[in-house]
Amino acid sequence: MSELILWKDEEMNKLRRDIDRLFDRCWCDFGIGRFLGEVSEGFSLQVSETEDALIVKAVLEGVNPENLDVSITNDILLTIRGEKKIGTAEESGYYHSVKRRFTSFTRTFRLPCRVRVGEIKATYKKGILNIIMPKWKPQKARGIKVEIHA
Repeated sequence: MSELILWKDEEMNKLRRDIDRLFDRCWCDFGIGRFLGEVSEGFSLQVSETEDALIVKAVLEGVNPENLDVSITNDILLTIRGEKKIGTAEESGYYHSVKRRFTSFTRTFRLPCRVRVGEIKATYKKGILNIIMPKWKPQKARGIKVEIHA
């Protein structure tokens, strides 16, 4: 009976993820997040894979590194979240005008394999975020010689 409950939970979670993904795609086409408070400004993302690691490169020009948040959930979901602040100042003989605009972005995606969270390295230089994530590899099974006494 417990197998039936586990199967039901897994199927419901899969359905929930599929519906969330559908709504995310619809809202992203309009340039806004699912919740009206979120403004989604897309950024370029490249994921490559080597034998030992996953490498993610994101172009985030004009973002202060202090306003970036990179997190991993369950060793397989990567989330890049941040805020971009844009300010302009105009000065004329009679007035001084300052305009500020804040845009936030969030992008979550599933990695092709599990990673070792404790060994992830991220760098941010000249508007490019590089994340190197070593792949998680299961321990190899060891054989033990068993002596049989007759």
